Amino acid sequence: MKAVNVAKSKKQKKTMAERSNTLRAGVLGSNDGILTVVGVLFSVAVATTNQFTIFIAGLSDLLACAFSMASGEYASVSSQKDTEKAAIEKERELIKTDFAGEVQAVADFYVKRGVTENTSKEIAEELMKKNALATVVKVKYDLDLGHYMSPWDAAFSSLVAASSGGIFPLVAMTLLPVSLQWPGTILAVTLSVALTGFLSAKLGDGLVKTAIIRNVIVGIITMIIHYSVGLML
Repeated sequence: MKAVNVAKSKKQKKTMAERSNTLRAGVLGSNDGILTVVGVLFSVAVATTNQFTIFIAGLSDLLACAFSMASGEYASVSSQKDTEKAAIEKERELIKTDFAGEVQAVADFYVKRGVTENTSKEIAEELMKKNALATVVKVKYDLDLGHYMSPWDAAFSSLVAASSGGIFPLVAMTLLPVSLQWPGTILAVTLSVALTGFLSAKLGDGLVKTAIIRNVIVGIITMIIHYSVGLML
């Protein structure tokens, strides 16, 4: 019973980097869902007034975008996870074959941060005695041993977010009265991409105003381009 509780505790305890990665995938997925769906909706809605055709086109694109984003995130994070595991195995071998060199690497890490050489050496030796592998991978790669980015979390977050993001323009274009379809969709897209810009800036410690303006401009350009494509159809 204790073993089960310990396993659950370890599983629930995620690092900030792991949580941020899942949120990042969600924000990016939402933004892509908004822009790809509105792109298709604008192109099709200009070419035809058949509401069912517009809805099916938008829904199909929403599903395609969501699953595409999810599979892309899964592949990307899986690759990152494999790279991290390879780095850890490399350090595990170096600890066996060049322990003194690894201790020196940890000591150098603290020296670069203003700690005296003697004190850095003592800190390095003490940390290496407690958990050599965890110490080395943290110092060299800023990795927490046993904590890897989850491909499934990133994929699911992206899938849900892309679907959620795409719903806003889809609902606006297909459920609003005909007289409000275009202004309603433009407003829905503008507010949605402004929100994703805000969230991406907050998660990445970026400039909120810049991120919002950039996202809104990209959203407007996307709508103009696809509207123009629809006129040519």
